[in-house]
Amino acid sequence: MANPFLPLWEYIPDGEPRVFGDRVYVYGSHDNAGVDTFCDYKLKVWSAPLDNLNLWQCHGDSFHTKADRDHSSSIDWSENQLYAPDVVEKDGKYYLYAYIVDAKGCVAVSDTPEGPFTLLSQYEYPMPDDLEGFDKGIFVDPGVLVDDDGKVYIYCGFLSSYMAEINPDNMYEILEGSFQKDIIPVEEPFAFFEACSLRKIGDTYYMIYSPKRGSCLAYATSKSPKGPFAYQGIIVDNGDDYPGGNDHGSICFINGEWYIFYHRMTNGTVFSRRACVEKIQIASDGTIPQVKMTSLGFESALNPYKETQADIACVLKEGAYVVQYNEFERTVANIQNGCIIGYRYFDFGEDNSSETMEFVAKIRGTGCRSRMRIVLDDYENGVEIGTCEIGMDNHIYKAVTKNVTGYHALFFLVEDTTEGWGGQMLKGRQLFELESFLFMK
Repeated sequence: MANPFLPLWEYIPDGEPRVFGDRVYVYGSHDNAGVDTFCDYKLKVWSAPLDNLNLWQCHGDSFHTKADRDHSSSIDWSENQLYAPDVVEKDGKYYLYAYIVDAKGCVAVSDTPEGPFTLLSQYEYPMPDDLEGFDKGIFVDPGVLVDDDGKVYIYCGFLSSYMAEINPDNMYEILEGSFQKDIIPVEEPFAFFEACSLRKIGDTYYMIYSPKRGSCLAYATSKSPKGPFAYQGIIVDNGDDYPGGNDHGSICFINGEWYIFYHRMTNGTVFSRRACVEKIQIASDGTIPQVKMTSLGFESALNPYKETQADIACVLKEGAYVVQYNEFERTVANIQNGCIIGYRYFDFGEDNSSETMEFVAKIRGTGCRSRMRIVLDDYENGVEIGTCEIGMDNHIYKAVTKNVTGYHALFFLVEDTTEGWGGQMLKGRQLFELESFLFMK
């Protein structure tokens, strides 16, 4: 599946990836399209078989803080939103750690990784309710590690980071004397903000988290689950040439490859977030080089000769953003003069028997005239292969381009073609919306 790797109508941010058995699971918050708030009152579980990462299956709702038409609430002390959960396995049971906004968090349990999860207990801890670190038992953005020696650790925090050890016999009781504050400093270069997620690789502990700059996922490493951690750098930035916002995710080893799971925003807001993934490398010295966002997901390349939905763009500059009208219709909208829309990467193959090919775009018109310059590899210094003139109405617009072979990023550079001084007076207007496109040879 391309990015976003779940069905395009699904909005799962804050994804915690976990491999259990022969499947990879994603546990995250649940957003909705076109809203002005983070998350809602339920958690969902998606998974895919390790031998087919294009076959994502929804296991339905797994936990609730508010009743809906099919489910009762899983708890009785709050009806607030659910944010950023985590799930771990211990002794054949699967434990969900839930963050409930402005209310005490809790642990739920299931016999299967897909749930549904049944309430086990609120967190229990030998500390006063007003202890700063756990915000009266909320445990913001819990990330949990079951270590090789059977010890269990929980990491959490907003603006400051915290950790504690959990009693492995019940999985919800914080052990007395285990609390630590500021395991990730708030000062540069760490600049901790939120979204703790710990992974152990060999004998090294990797803390993935969101720094104050917001749109990034950074990481720090330690030889102990209790730290101290050394800052290492940024893994991915969802605001790199894109309308960015808060990020939350983690790394996962799948079929011999490492991936970073994260999310991207839609609708011109920091809300309505969708799950994305990028392949990463862990170098021999343990560092993780930063990766660019792509449209690939779990694909090795996109097929330019099949219809590409515009909303999988990984580059959106100068005001363009993804919008959903309904479960079937999504576009790149707010396309103005100077906008750049980009996709990484397409494999055009090796056929060079012709000098030209044809580009086809499905457009929603807005009564304006414009053009898209079609550029390969780099939107600033790339190779221009053609130009597609866009008219005023809903239409299929076509252009003849140079023939292309090989593996390339693809960018559309948008220009308003209104002639004369009137074009300057109309600066900032939406020229069209892009639904999809393909190439033909």
